[in-house]
Amino acid sequence: MELATIDWVMIGAYMLFSLVIGIYVARKAGKNSTQYFAAGKNMPWWLLGISMVATTFSTDTPNLVANIVRTDGVAGNWVWWAFLLTGMLTVFVYAHLWKRSGVLTDVEFYELRYSGKMAAFLRGFRAVYLGFVFNVVIMATVSLAAIKIAGVLMGLSPVETVVITGAVTVIYSSLGGLRGVLLTDLFQFFLAIGGSFIAAYVALNHPDVGGFEGLLQHKDVVSKLNILPDFSDPSQAIGIFIIPLAVQWWSVYYPGAEPGGGGYIAQRMFAAKDENNSIAAVFFFNAAHYALRPWPWIIVGLCSIIVFPDVAAMKEAFPDAASVADDDMGYAAMLTFIPTGWLGVVVASLTAAYMSTISTHLNWGSSYLVNDFYQRFIRPESSEKELVMVGRLSTVFLMIVAGFLALAMQNALDSFQILLQIGAGTGLLFILRWFWWRINAGSEIAAMVISFVIAMYFQFFHVHTGLPELTGWQEIVIGVIITTIGWVSATYMIRPTSKETLFRFYEIARPGGPGWERVLNMAENEGKKVKKYKDEAWRVPQGIFCMVLACVAVYGTLFATGYWIYGNWILAGFITVVSIVASMMLFKAWRKLINMNPDDLYE
Repeated sequence: MELATIDWVMIGAYMLFSLVIGIYVARKAGKNSTQYFAAGKNMPWWLLGISMVATTFSTDTPNLVANIVRTDGVAGNWVWWAFLLTGMLTVFVYAHLWKRSGVLTDVEFYELRYSGKMAAFLRGFRAVYLGFVFNVVIMATVSLAAIKIAGVLMGLSPVETVVITGAVTVIYSSLGGLRGVLLTDLFQFFLAIGGSFIAAYVALNHPDVGGFEGLLQHKDVVSKLNILPDFSDPSQAIGIFIIPLAVQWWSVYYPGAEPGGGGYIAQRMFAAKDENNSIAAVFFFNAAHYALRPWPWIIVGLCSIIVFPDVAAMKEAFPDAASVADDDMGYAAMLTFIPTGWLGVVVASLTAAYMSTISTHLNWGSSYLVNDFYQRFIRPESSEKELVMVGRLSTVFLMIVAGFLALAMQNALDSFQILLQIGAGTGLLFILRWFWWRINAGSEIAAMVISFVIAMYFQFFHVHTGLPELTGWQEIVIGVIITTIGWVSATYMIRPTSKETLFRFYEIARPGGPGWERVLNMAENEGKKVKKYKDEAWRVPQGIFCMVLACVAVYGTLFATGYWIYGNWILAGFITVVSIVASMMLFKAWRKLINMNPDDLYE
């Protein structure tokens, strides 16, 4: 299969459009670091929400979903569906706290919340670890997916794919900063969504599939259709459903679904014009991410089972991509049946998905390296112009390193599992650090080190010990238990954060709750008055209530869509009603939450 001239024109036009936006906003983005990394902190919720959706709609995401569907069926998606709980907790409990903090990055938060040399070390180390090491792995995983898709659809070699797409992305990202990323994401969102629906339509109409009826009745697909796992098979139910819902969502750090918020999600919150826009942006992202996008990907993955029943069939069909062929190539393989003209749109949409994710990670990672490492530790006297210049240079550097790493990787699902394991056990700390004064910088350092050591042990050393082989979920549970015990122990073994820092943090963030009563009592006993709003209620109980309603509404929409597709009208109708009722209750509860934000002056 070869792309026609019209297809190449569409792809080229999209890339040119992205470059024009980067050039157009370059001057404004270059004014200072706040403009470059936070778009002036004056962005509306809808633009930020769409940007987050576009960012998480990467080339590796449909590949990952296709891989899951082919190996574990539709129910296997619970390994990432469970993160909706994390997302909605961030929306209704943490979004307003992040916006109140006033920081430029979530890593800067460490020296707002903690004190002393440990806090400084933590900020600097996390800036390099997340901004460079962790971030480069994510971008390499995304680039791997682009390599597989380009190899199948465009006949490009891995090196050609990385050089062409990486060059365009790094140019507009380095020029336009976050504002350029947001504006290109707006267009990329609609292009990517449209492309996924075209892909699903074409896959369903493949002669071997025969539409919905042929798909849903095919002997190789029927066993893959269940939205809930087979509970008669405990090994499957535990691994893909029980552990994700009971443990994974609150205990594991993963980019885009950080417990308590963080990363590029936090970056978008910082860019919002106010607290309400911050909350609305993250809500829109989670609703669209889990309710709007999955089914087109799932449908393509199911169709690929019929057309390419195993990896050998894909290797035979695409000999040029045989070296990287795996189940995660099922999505790209099905795109080869899209006709000329429409194929250009779909490839452009996948290019958009890739560039959106990479551009966000470039700007986000660069913000850490510049704000939390270069300015904080190397040149505190840096001018704003210098910071922007270093930001642009570090953007280019990150892209180069990620490109080389992508050429050495093989499988997106393996990378997903490794990242989950590295973050296992740290999530509870990120949730509690806002509401329990005793957590300190040492707690975070212990959690980070222990979880990383455990991940490396399982990845590289466990197989050589002679001990029984463990499944992915068993490794995560062990990691969570050991890491949690480790950081809680460190919390009590290490000196608490200084009282002055705790007082200042409480005044700025106003987290409230019983976890800060001792700090307020200390201030009162020492005759130090900690500023607070009059009659400010603790928002967490109402926030958790909103979180539960939001999860019911979004999960209801996700499941109802699936059962409408399956033709199960009664169950689909019932779940639709439940989702609508939950949405109505959420609207009322959300208004109450907003009204709990006091406008009175400090006492």
